[in-house]
Amino acid sequence: MRRNHSTTPRTPRILGSLLLLAAAGVFTLTAAPTAQAAAPTELDRVVPAPASVAPGGLPYRITWATGVHVDDSAEVRRIGSYLTGILRPSTGYPLPITTGQGAGGMGGIQLHLTQGDFGAEGYRLHSDPAGVTITASAPAGLFHGVQTLRQLLPPAVEKKTTQPGPWQIAGGTVEDRPRYSYRGAMLDVSRHFFTVAQVERYIDELAMYKINELHLHLSDDQGWRIAIDSWPRLATYGGSTEVGGGKGGYYTKDQYRQIVSYAASRYLEVVPEIDMPGHTNAALASYAQLNCDGVAPPLYTGTQVGFSSLCVPKDVTYTFADDVIRELAALTPGRYLHVGGDEAHSTSHADYVTFMDRVQPIVAKYGKTVIGWHQLTGAHPAKGALAQYWGLDSTSATEKAQVAQAAQNGTGLILSPADRVYLDMKYTSTTGLGTKWAGYVEVQRSYDWNPGSYLPGAPSSAIRGVEAPLWSETLKTSANIEYMAFPRLPGAAELGWSPAATHNWNTYKVRLAAQSPRWDALGITYYRSPQVPWPKN
Repeated sequence: MRRNHSTTPRTPRILGSLLLLAAAGVFTLTAAPTAQAAAPTELDRVVPAPASVAPGGLPYRITWATGVHVDDSAEVRRIGSYLTGILRPSTGYPLPITTGQGAGGMGGIQLHLTQGDFGAEGYRLHSDPAGVTITASAPAGLFHGVQTLRQLLPPAVEKKTTQPGPWQIAGGTVEDRPRYSYRGAMLDVSRHFFTVAQVERYIDELAMYKINELHLHLSDDQGWRIAIDSWPRLATYGGSTEVGGGKGGYYTKDQYRQIVSYAASRYLEVVPEIDMPGHTNAALASYAQLNCDGVAPPLYTGTQVGFSSLCVPKDVTYTFADDVIRELAALTPGRYLHVGGDEAHSTSHADYVTFMDRVQPIVAKYGKTVIGWHQLTGAHPAKGALAQYWGLDSTSATEKAQVAQAAQNGTGLILSPADRVYLDMKYTSTTGLGTKWAGYVEVQRSYDWNPGSYLPGAPSSAIRGVEAPLWSETLKTSANIEYMAFPRLPGAAELGWSPAATHNWNTYKVRLAAQSPRWDALGITYYRSPQVPWPKN
């Protein structure tokens, strides 16, 4: 929101000019530093770690005279508006947005698209006393560069009221692009329902760390969370409860579109999941004909898994799947549709294979690429399908070999090992939230693994990326989400974004610790792990 400048004390025009000259290195103010003055954040303190950092030279200082110069492009202007929406409340500066590259615009921040070897999401950030320039080949790269710029400013920049500054950005150059194209986070809205506003808050938190995929777990035994016109009771009845017997809820199609649009504005793609053939009690309770015996079970509010299954031999099952996938695909501009496929313990192996063989072509028919949990590799993964591996270090060698063989045969892998990046796992035995079936997952364990070599036998070329799932059996509020996600989520983001050579726990934990004042400024609840050298309050 733009500030009402009539209530903001203005820096006198002459002093503003002196500050601008000082920022440009033309004039040096000799006044003693204020108590709030601090060195700018070093370029190598960013999370995720950039691919290349070349520090050097004097910093740039944002002042009252600073402008934001953008290309004559609606999308680049929108990124400029996003940036000024962060900077204006805390700095109190007007930060006008102007079109063009800002030639001669001393003291400016430039966002510029250009031909270059940046890829779809890479960027270059250069800072010197004359200004800061972020260049990229695509808007997503500019947006990721803006996230880096945020971290190079003091944490107080995140606050919604005017702060004293100064607002300096260290001198030097960052050249950056992601290691993996898929860097995801999953939010389970089925066990407990979360509102559009709560999902949007999480999207903003994911975007800070360059996450680009939001996997929404929209259906499970405890609740169905998306309106389907051809099967309306899925939402109105199947979505009427949640774990523990709360009122549940569901997204109307317009609300789902709002989430998709908001995510896109932060350069996240929504990956919707309808879990099948198991984890389907909410659907089975809504429509008796989906059950083999024609009898609808009661709604379920517990936390057990593996007891439900669609009726694989019935034709109506595939009418149901086609209708749901068709309507959901029409709402989702992204590339993927997740069909679940895990913990189908009540489905025979033969039925499971039959079901997946029939459902995967439906996904393709409506223009989407199939993602399934890694049990999909026990069937016949479709050409181009991705398997999401959630096994543990202790998972059997046979199961790991099955996934690795599928990867060797061309199935891409998303890595989500439960004892590493399931964000709902308790940190320690004293953690009040979460579960522990995969073990306790402290911050170092969550970070200290290499996706490229994690799964024996799987070629590194098969790894599409990393996703950090957050299951919600014990989570009810945004504060609950944040406590389990932070500080582990930034580590998962770094595993997906940063070159393997940068992964080092001893240096990462220092960079991670430096994030906490920013979380404080944003009101993010987080776990103060004793493994991290947090700054003293």
